[in-house]
Amino acid sequence: MSALGVYRLATTLLEPLAPLLLKRRVGRGKEDPARLHERLGRPTIPRPPGPLVWLHGASVGESLSLLPLIEALAGQRPDMTLLVTSGTVTAAELLARRLPTGAIHQYAPVDAPEVARRFLKHWRPDLVVFAESELWPNLLLQAKAQGVKLALLGARVSQTSADSWARAPGSARTMLGAFDLILAQDNVSRARLEFLGATVAGELDLKQAAAPLPYDEIELSALAFPTRGRPILVAASTHPGEDEMIAEAFARTATPPCLLVLVPRHPARANRIAAALTVQGLTHARRSTGEPLRPDTQVYVADTLGELGLFFRLAQAVVMGGSLTGGVGGHNPLEPAHFGLPVITGEDVANFGATYDDLLDAGAAVMVDGQGALNHAAAELMANPQRARDMGLRAKAYAEHSRQALTAALTALQPLLPA
Repeated sequence: MSALGVYRLATTLLEPLAPLLLKRRVGRGKEDPARLHERLGRPTIPRPPGPLVWLHGASVGESLSLLPLIEALAGQRPDMTLLVTSGTVTAAELLARRLPTGAIHQYAPVDAPEVARRFLKHWRPDLVVFAESELWPNLLLQAKAQGVKLALLGARVSQTSADSWARAPGSARTMLGAFDLILAQDNVSRARLEFLGATVAGELDLKQAAAPLPYDEIELSALAFPTRGRPILVAASTHPGEDEMIAEAFARTATPPCLLVLVPRHPARANRIAAALTVQGLTHARRSTGEPLRPDTQVYVADTLGELGLFFRLAQAVVMGGSLTGGVGGHNPLEPAHFGLPVITGEDVANFGATYDDLLDAGAAVMVDGQGALNHAAAELMANPQRARDMGLRAKAYAEHSRQALTAALTALQPLLPA
């Protein structure tokens, strides 16, 4: 039996357990209890008449990368319904605020045969667009069997995934051959995909198409007084272990009235972050609890969702999380670059390797290899606002040029869009 055959059999046998497994995930905060029916392919929203395009991004990063494309399609084709799915609670909360009027959000169904059948029978998509690397065999192959067009944009394949698929070459060819269009994120992923038998039409990094993150003008005005005259270092999308490193760099090198704004990737970690800051002897306030930002506050923990654009608007420099401790692969440096900000990053940037290479070559970013280098880079950019501005201007120019990726994505999808 092929690897895909084994997968279909396993998911068929395990499907009756899906409700129980989802309820357990609710207890860990990983599912929305009010919307578990969506995960089981039982939507309560009727399908609108007319053509429908389904776009899927697994988590926050992938969902953000799809937003410019979603907005462009909504503007160009108001006759077409856009169904957007994601797999995490955080991504759903973000999309609830950012999706254009008329777009429908649903949680992605679990990839079990009967669940997939219910989902596809209800929504009847004309085109499916998957972002990056999350491929679900039951959903994709059932859609293909029904004549649905399939596109994989910004396809990213790690060496580990490539090695795993290479052990089942027939199944890899079947899965990848189902797509009518594949655009790889970079030349490394392209080579891996082609080795596995995929036909790759070109390269496209969807994250380069992203527009500047939004921010609330009222909130910006509210923060104007307590941050006035304070050079601000923003630590964006941090992960466990990084908060302490960045806080230490700030404590060792920044001088009053500098302010560190810590924006954890997962706000639920805020209690632990606050406890660590107390141990480090840093005065801090938490945004989610309404603690005031005072003149003596050294660290502001922005444990909220969807406000990175607000704090980028106030910053002098940014440390991008997911890069300092290993195992994450970094987060999108174009997000601060759009605001004209210099970027400090660690060495773990596999998710955005080509983008970081370009930013480093342009003198718009600094890569550090440990605590000492982080201390030096943070001190240099906070003490030299002119250098920070010069680097930021180079970052902004690169980010604006990268927006051409959106035009490339729309052009590539055009032949697959429903009439």
